Amino acid sequence: MAVTLHRADSLRRLADERFDVLVVGAGITGAGAALDAAARGLRTALIDKGDFASGTSSKSSKLVHGGLRYLQQKEIRLVYEALAERQLLRHTAPHLVRILPFMIPIFSKDGLIPKPVAKVLGSAMWMYDLTGGARIGKLHKRISKEDALAHMPTLPAERLASSYLYYDARADDARLTLAVARTAADYGAAVVNYANLTEILKDGTGRACGAIVEADGAEIRVSADAVVNATGVWADDVRAIDEGRHPDTIRPAKGIHITVPWSKVRNDIAVVVPVPKDKRSVFVVPWGDDDGEPAFTYIGTTDTDYEGPLDDPPCTPDDIAYLLRAINHSVTTEITESDVLGTWAGLRPLVRSAPTERTADLSRRHTVNRSASGVTTVTGGKLTTYRRMAADAIDEVVDLLGRGGRSGTKRIRLAGAVGCDSPGLPAHLAARYGGEARRVLALTADDPSLSAPLVPGLPYLRAEAVYAVRDEMATDLDDIFSRRTRARILARDATAAAADDVASLLAPDLGWSEAEAERRAGAYRASIADERSSAHLPETVLDAAFGT
Repeated sequence: MAVTLHRADSLRRLADERFDVLVVGAGITGAGAALDAAARGLRTALIDKGDFASGTSSKSSKLVHGGLRYLQQKEIRLVYEALAERQLLRHTAPHLVRILPFMIPIFSKDGLIPKPVAKVLGSAMWMYDLTGGARIGKLHKRISKEDALAHMPTLPAERLASSYLYYDARADDARLTLAVARTAADYGAAVVNYANLTEILKDGTGRACGAIVEADGAEIRVSADAVVNATGVWADDVRAIDEGRHPDTIRPAKGIHITVPWSKVRNDIAVVVPVPKDKRSVFVVPWGDDDGEPAFTYIGTTDTDYEGPLDDPPCTPDDIAYLLRAINHSVTTEITESDVLGTWAGLRPLVRSAPTERTADLSRRHTVNRSASGVTTVTGGKLTTYRRMAADAIDEVVDLLGRGGRSGTKRIRLAGAVGCDSPGLPAHLAARYGGEARRVLALTADDPSLSAPLVPGLPYLRAEAVYAVRDEMATDLDDIFSRRTRARILARDATAAAADDVASLLAPDLGWSEAEAERRAGAYRASIADERSSAHLPETVLDAAFGT
């Protein structure tokens, strides 16, 4: 059973203990690096200036996949490695990583697939199976127009030819990151959020020997023999602290997604649809209660160069229009801005290469580099390959320290994996917490009022918010709504309406006065208003979609 994360204890450990390795950045790669190091027996600390997964790692397409389009870029080894990692995750995190069928509908004017298109797609499908897609136990197949419409009745039948069906996997990226961080804590790592790196300490030879961290208004001196920079799009900022100059090696690419009512799309599997007048496609993925009919569909992602502030990149009207144009080209219903229930924007930390390349064409391979002071930086990559990225980064640390051995994370089951298939666990809890769902249920047994919905119309319990604060180091409303649950990206305005109630619920555990709870709720509502305003979206009302 995973340990309880206590922030005060972790902050004390940062100040009092000496570590072999300090990992900076608690996204999926940093959490993976902390687990890898701790599992090798290295004394490990993990910090982040924000919450766990508060950057890119909570804002992905939530897919664990090889990436069909990377085959078109001749990135065969990358696809092979990603599909191998997908298979490992199905065993190490079976509660979080689930098989998901994908359909590629083929549109044509006469309802027939042109032979060149059929040949290219068929070849790509077989290549995907051969590079590792078949590990999932199912091969791709071509399905009829009627079967395609059964999976997504809103497809335009008059333009639809036969389609292709293949299999990949999905995961809640924020919950996966948290599970990795909690597993690192199980192996002895000190993990703490909202702890900002301000300085990298050097010994008399110029070698990194720790860091200065600011947390809760206090300055903490952390002693560590090695430092890993796993901060994603912020990696160059950390390198600037270490090296004294900003290296400019990261080319951020913004990807956004929108959530709409499932009734507007009615897809029972993921669908890949083309973007008109573009060479890209977007995913259309159903999302809802795991023991009932989906209530939402999310659509994304865009892939554009980004030069704005790295914190909280906005979803713009152009971003929204791009995705609406793609989905409306492929459905018979009309989906408008007023149907958009949630949005999220993330930045991919692509390694800069030729400036003339589209970001969509840049490699998703990762790189690991060591600075003159010994700081190891890992950049690039993707959600699916985080474990391999982490292992490569800690291999570099082991080489630096001369101790630590080989990575063993291929065999480590993540927090919640044990007992995730136990009978009696509600599916909607087991899919997020696995075997840890019993701890959430125990809260409802002690206080039946906690079995009520956290946000009316969404599949989350009040107990989950209490559990997040007591066991998962959540410190604020956005931690609860955006990452411990995914309420904000499913229905942003419904969470704003629930903010006062949830703030009052959490106040005793977080030590908030009534006035402070009101202030926190008001700040959260203001952030929702800013999000909606930047995208030029109207306020939406969520129809009750779930029973609890």
